[in-house]
Amino acid sequence: MTAPHTGHAAPAAAPAALTLVSHALCPYVQRVAIVLHEKGLAFERRTIDLACKPDWFLAISPLGKTPVLQVRGQSLFESAVICEYLDEVAMPVLHPQDPLQRARHRAWMEFGSAVLNTIGAFYAAPDEATLQARAQDLRSRFVQIEEALGQRSAPGPYFAGVHFGMVDAVFGPVFRYFDVIDTLPGMDDLALWQGLPLVQQWRAALAARPSVQQAVGADYVEGLRAFLRARGSALSRRMQAVAA
Repeated sequence: MTAPHTGHAAPAAAPAALTLVSHALCPYVQRVAIVLHEKGLAFERRTIDLACKPDWFLAISPLGKTPVLQVRGQSLFESAVICEYLDEVAMPVLHPQDPLQRARHRAWMEFGSAVLNTIGAFYAAPDEATLQARAQDLRSRFVQIEEALGQRSAPGPYFAGVHFGMVDAVFGPVFRYFDVIDTLPGMDDLALWQGLPLVQQWRAALAARPSVQQAVGADYVEGLRAFLRARGSALSRRMQAVAA
């Protein structure tokens, strides 16, 4: 477990009786699970089908989305809010002490959400031309990340250097998509990672982190493959052509 950043005020006592309402593939659920694991907090997982949302779930999730964290009878929704709450109540602290750097990290968390939207547009692209265009969008995002990593004030495997932080928790699920996508037909031709050594190193460090590994179930890879095959997209057709 990574030591907390020095100088932070000690958080209040850790919450008890945590239930993470989840969807098996949701990257936003994963980021909360990663934070829970990093902080050593025991929690229960309750998985739902977002295609058939139960009434009890809609009653606790005003936006009808996962994750929801249930804490002593209270329900928190929106992953960023949940992660901020957990950072206030349990060690180790995953945000930097300095207010400016903390704000910068929060901005990069939002950037991670934008990358997830770009990934969604990529795997939903209806035709090959759109798929190629969305691949270039992804590549542009990764180039921006490479530049940000090059500006780190200290060397290390994570976004801020030595310490694992909230930005790392956000990007673990981002890069996990590509453990599957990179194996699909024709992905090498898109050159998503070419000339991006710092991104590649960061991706590898996150993939090796126990909290990132534990954020999904054993059936995640097959579940994601099935999801991508069923999209009716250009990527789906590539997968089906190989299967045939």
